[in-house]
Amino acid sequence: MNQNKFNELKNGVQEIIDFIANKNARDANNKLVEVSEELDEMLDHAEEDEDLREISKYQVLLNQLHQRIVLLDGQL
Repeated sequence: MNQNKFNELKNGVQEIIDFIANKNARDANNKLVEVSEELDEMLDHAEEDEDLREISKYQVLLNQLHQRIVLLDGQL
């Protein structure tokens, strides 16, 4: 799979983290949905085991970030 796609995911995850750090739950959640959709698309087209492993790491990370956003939203 194109390494550029994983770089885009990495940048999207960093944006989510930045939104969380700025206590911006709405934008963090919107970006999380966008990145999740990209990840699902990549999963649909993944053929290599290495790509599947990398995608699964991002899935776990996005789940953790989602939990953070839910906690953040409760604090606001």
